[in-house]
Amino acid sequence: MLNIALPKGRLGEKVYAIFAEAGYECPAVLSGSRKLIFENEEKGVRYFWVKPSDVAIYVERGAADLGVAGKDIIEEYEPDVYELLDLCMGKCRMAVAAKKGFRDDPQRTLRAATKFKNIATKYYASKSRDIDIIELNGSIELAPILGLSDVIVDIVETGTTLLENDLQPIEDIMRISARLIANQSAYRFKTSEICAVKNAIDGVIRAKGLSS
Repeated sequence: MLNIALPKGRLGEKVYAIFAEAGYECPAVLSGSRKLIFENEEKGVRYFWVKPSDVAIYVERGAADLGVAGKDIIEEYEPDVYELLDLCMGKCRMAVAAKKGFRDDPQRTLRAATKFKNIATKYYASKSRDIDIIELNGSIELAPILGLSDVIVDIVETGTTLLENDLQPIEDIMRISARLIANQSAYRFKTSEICAVKNAIDGVIRAKGLSS
């Protein structure tokens, strides 16, 4: 039996649909039940919903053999897992944004508000730029508006929220999408089962023309 951690929410439902189309369906997953674990013994899979940012933890610690996590989570927390496949879903980007008209002054420390501390730190280190990280967990857009920070480092999908708050993206850091990840120990002991899932999902993605 393969234990699979799915991210809660709309993305998770789309991800499950890919698993189901690949031949690993478990209809109870979408039944609306308050159960936490759903399994299909015939298909050899057991699914459970978890908070998206927790998927990598469940996989790294071995509670799940497989999971689906965003590239942002993988880069931020650097879990000790195998990244097997880009699902080409949940596409967005990590970007630096600031108030319109902002000009960076390299003579002073740049104040960056974000909940992605490691990503921001690595990005600016690669540019040899001194920064002061201000860690926030919500309403990141407020920081430059209220003068708390010069810029923000955050996920951008359409950019509408930024524009509505008189902000604009000024630099892209990386592209983000959902990735299939595996526990390292499980991959060694359940190689054939995990590879079968990976290959089946890859086939569905290619058939749908989703692969980049």
